[in-house]
Amino acid sequence: MRQLLPHPLLTPILAGIWLLLNNSIAPGQIVLGLILGWLIPLLSIHFWPEKVYIYRPLTLLRYIMVLLVDIVVANLIVARLILGNPDRLKPAFVKVPLDITSDLAISLLVSSITLTPGTLSARLSLDRKYLLVHALNEADPDALVATIKYRYERLLKEAFEKC
Repeated sequence: MRQLLPHPLLTPILAGIWLLLNNSIAPGQIVLGLILGWLIPLLSIHFWPEKVYIYRPLTLLRYIMVLLVDIVVANLIVARLILGNPDRLKPAFVKVPLDITSDLAISLLVSSITLTPGTLSARLSLDRKYLLVHALNEADPDALVATIKYRYERLLKEAFEKC
């Protein structure tokens, strides 16, 4: 069964993305989305470095909701900063220590930081213990570290790693 449907969670997600990209829920688009959602994971199974285990799916859902809210809020804040007085910006590089070890969790954290306006993941240390983050306007680097660890890393650790 695993050979026919290698990533059961990824199939409906890809089908949903297909429908969103086409802005249509026509029966043909639904069928095509499901075929692509099944075929892409099936053909790319050999490229996946590790099996994905989601230990707490509801925590992952909460993480997605937190991230979406943070992206919207950050968009408004960055717009206000840029349209206001950009000379007052205090850009900073901040070193964030990492507690997560899962490849997928680290990848999601790095992507989430980069997707959130006003922050950018600049570098992951070779030992994967630290992440260098650039902030557009940060007066308190310790607060940024605490926010990243509490709002993102903690939820990713709960969702993808055995506690």
